[in-house]
Amino acid sequence: MNHKVIVILLAAVITGGICLAQTDRPAIKEDFKPSTLNQPGQEYPQVNSQGYARFRIVAPQAQSVSVSLGGRGGTSLTKAEDGFWIGTTAGPLDEGFHYYHLTIDGGTFNDPGTLNFYGSTRWESGIEVPAHDQDFYALKGVPHGRVQQILFPSKSTSTSRRAFVYTPPDYDKDLTKRYPVLYLQHGWGEDETAWSNQGRVNLIMDNLIAEGKTKPFLIVMTYGMTNEIRFGGLRNFDIGPFQTVLVDELIPYIDANFRTLSDQPNRAMAGLSMGGMETRTITLKNLDKFSHIGLLSGGSISPEDVNDTPGFKEKVKLVFVSYGSRELENRRGGGRGPFGGDPKANADALKQAGINSVFYVSADTAHEFQSWRRSIYQFAPLLFKD
Repeated sequence: MNHKVIVILLAAVITGGICLAQTDRPAIKEDFKPSTLNQPGQEYPQVNSQGYARFRIVAPQAQSVSVSLGGRGGTSLTKAEDGFWIGTTAGPLDEGFHYYHLTIDGGTFNDPGTLNFYGSTRWESGIEVPAHDQDFYALKGVPHGRVQQILFPSKSTSTSRRAFVYTPPDYDKDLTKRYPVLYLQHGWGEDETAWSNQGRVNLIMDNLIAEGKTKPFLIVMTYGMTNEIRFGGLRNFDIGPFQTVLVDELIPYIDANFRTLSDQPNRAMAGLSMGGMETRTITLKNLDKFSHIGLLSGGSISPEDVNDTPGFKEKVKLVFVSYGSRELENRRGGGRGPFGGDPKANADALKQAGINSVFYVSADTAHEFQSWRRSIYQFAPLLFKD
């Protein structure tokens, strides 16, 4: 993997996230409600209708308490007479899911009031800002698929590795039916739990299938690294060993243990951020195995890539590229935005060349899960069409 590309990606991960201080903002509404990700019975953290977040922490002996959201600085909390620390973000957060942690007297801690999610190479606290379009990933009274953990043997790493497999609601009803498969990768600092926990991909699929908007298929999610990389160390990541795990070990295991359609037209790969970079590298080298490609905030495929990859036009059925609008705005503003060339221009050029190329932009979101929830919602109905 190109080291310069990795450094740019890491900058995107760090700088994406939240919209903080704004000028001439309206008064904060006091309609705060507990976040939907709170532990049972916990009132804080809270979110109001404008997207502001409020925190209340029990630390009576502490000298300082702050909240860090998405690597974009902190919100300092103020100690009240009862010993509780309380504070509100300086501005509204983007809609959707956000990681955060507490800094108490210089130490890093999670908020006991909310659930934890693996991100930034550690379990972080999570907060959910209700989105205007949250219905597509809501838990509804529709038939539900199953997300099950599997352990598959990996000779190349001398261990058993973990993956999670989503099977659609009707998988156990007709035992003669076989399904296409999407291999879906997480981003840097996350793991194989991310897409179902933070991304709610299983609920998105359940709802799409119930509405008749997508063809049912399996989704396989596994850990995208074969060596542990600490913050700032992505340049040391070698994608080769993971490609071996995915292509030579995981795919054969899935095809042998699940009712899959195991030919190239019925196999897709996609990923967010670092997972998009992995998808790009692996699919371009293995077009005999993958026909649909999804890059979510993870670069793009250029006409040069197509020309340098024999059989691309004949074998690839879909190239889907997406970004949050704030990622693109960051690029136009002189910041480090999408890498690998202008993703919209590349998508248009592929379309002009006769390739099924789709470019999607998530409005008012950055390098964050709301962008990727929306992206998978747009991507899934395009897969495995006859």
